[in-house]
Amino acid sequence: MQTKRKPIVGVALGSGGARGFAHIGVLNALEAHGIQIDMLAGSSMGSLIGAVYANGIEPSMMGKLAMNLKRKHWLDLTVPSMGFVTGEKIKQLIRLLTHGKRLEELNKPLAIVATDIETGERVVFREGPIDQAVRASISIPGIFVPEKVGGRLLVDGGVIDRVPVTVLREMGADIVIAVDVAQFDTRVEVKSIFDVIAQTIDVMEREILRHRIIAADIVIRPDVGHYSSIAYTGVEEIIELGERAGTEHIERIQERIANWEAQE
Repeated sequence: MQTKRKPIVGVALGSGGARGFAHIGVLNALEAHGIQIDMLAGSSMGSLIGAVYANGIEPSMMGKLAMNLKRKHWLDLTVPSMGFVTGEKIKQLIRLLTHGKRLEELNKPLAIVATDIETGERVVFREGPIDQAVRASISIPGIFVPEKVGGRLLVDGGVIDRVPVTVLREMGADIVIAVDVAQFDTRVEVKSIFDVIAQTIDVMEREILRHRIIAADIVIRPDVGHYSSIAYTGVEEIIELGERAGTEHIERIQERIANWEAQE
């Protein structure tokens, strides 16, 4: 008698700057309830969280790291030409958290999405240095200097694919859980040029999503829209909101898995 296989479960972690710390809480909720994550895809902050998780670092430890993360650990300002932040410090931090690995060496398959700023094309990394791929994916236009990879000038993956569900489908996922930490219908106070740029990106991504349904089996939207995408304050609360949102969807995820298995 042939043993029925279990569905391949993929998790798409979306962009959203500091609001992306909610991804840690969602991953913690899934793990706590025995939901096996087989593969991940991430854009922007989702790529960073996905890389650290796929490297085998537990969500609880990720939460502790996030709460102790200070601006001085990742912020290296420069005279603006194509961005205010050079991104070398955060690249070093990514390299440290992922032990200098390549994408193909991670514990779980991970795809990282970036945007070619010159052609407007989506660029998906499945292999190569993790620090380079994540650095490209988190490059908020106008804030970070774009990352040059293979002759291409790359910026934030969220510009073209905020929640990379289709990437997971292409990787072979049977069930896709999307985590969207975008800001919806929330007024944000704008005080600086960084706020202006970040809010512009948020508005653009939100409008794109209004015309594009997230084609996932389950969409989790933590209630973090009232937090700034660049403030990096309230990290503990953001993680808790992510865990709460993830927990609220556990029953639906379990049902979706059971239904899939019943049809096999």
